[in-house]
Amino acid sequence: MPAFSRFLRYFMAVGRLGSIRRAADELNVSASAIARQILNVEAEIGAPLFERLPSGLRLTAAGEIMMAAGGRWQKNMLDVRAQIEDLRGLKRGHVEMAVIDALAKGAIPAAIRSIKTRYPGITIGVRVLENEAVRKAVADGEVDFGILFEPHSYRDLTVRAFVEVVLGFVTPPDHPLAGTGETRFSACLGEPLIVPGEPLAVSQQIAVLEGATGMAAERAAISDNIQMITSLVLERVGIGILTSLDVKTEVEAGVLSFTRISDALLRPMTLALCTAAARTPSYAAGIVLGEIENGFAQLSYAGPG
Repeated sequence: MPAFSRFLRYFMAVGRLGSIRRAADELNVSASAIARQILNVEAEIGAPLFERLPSGLRLTAAGEIMMAAGGRWQKNMLDVRAQIEDLRGLKRGHVEMAVIDALAKGAIPAAIRSIKTRYPGITIGVRVLENEAVRKAVADGEVDFGILFEPHSYRDLTVRAFVEVVLGFVTPPDHPLAGTGETRFSACLGEPLIVPGEPLAVSQQIAVLEGATGMAAERAAISDNIQMITSLVLERVGIGILTSLDVKTEVEAGVLSFTRISDALLRPMTLALCTAAARTPSYAAGIVLGEIENGFAQLSYAGPG
């Protein structure tokens, strides 16, 4: 294990920097020691890990596989250390999670604050990614868990908790649609709309609504950023179309209103807390998962109020 871990440390530094000399400087070891480790492993597996180019070293296909395996190995070692610390009665460790943009405010930051208060020895990394990138990060073991839309079609994920999130119009509180609770998509006819674009998950639902109703929405603006859409509604550029989750904080603060789109063909979207099906969370990840799972229901749509 020590020899393997030393090789991986050297190899991953070279793979990241593209140079044995730069890796040697960073790791404070001799370049010959790094080169020897890499050559020994290449001889053992019978395949080169790097292309030797005039400009430096570039990973081969075998090197890419080794690099990915090294990343997983490093993550697994962190998990093992966290479990050993648990045996010693220490609640420590590092937890990586990935969430969609809508969760960068509100309930998840509040949950992290609560976790840090109760478990100061646990550090938490939060990646904010688009929906498919969250799924991939969880499935590939880059993070301990993730929160994403529509996970039911993915066999590589295990759903720990889920809620339903609905689509609706986002308006200032004094807009005629505000306070009606729900209305049909046709209610936006003649209204300038601010709509989400790809890769936001809800963009496809708007296309479905337009196709089913034969109504082409009047687009005042399109954005792939939820905060930008929210800001444009606040500036009264038009009315937005987002999920109840996207504007939950603003609606609760009374600065925006959310009106559910009630067309029968529009089904709620499933928001889920997921882990990789093939991986058992570390002790620290289990603590964070449990805390977030306990408060997950508050992310659902509670109706007008």
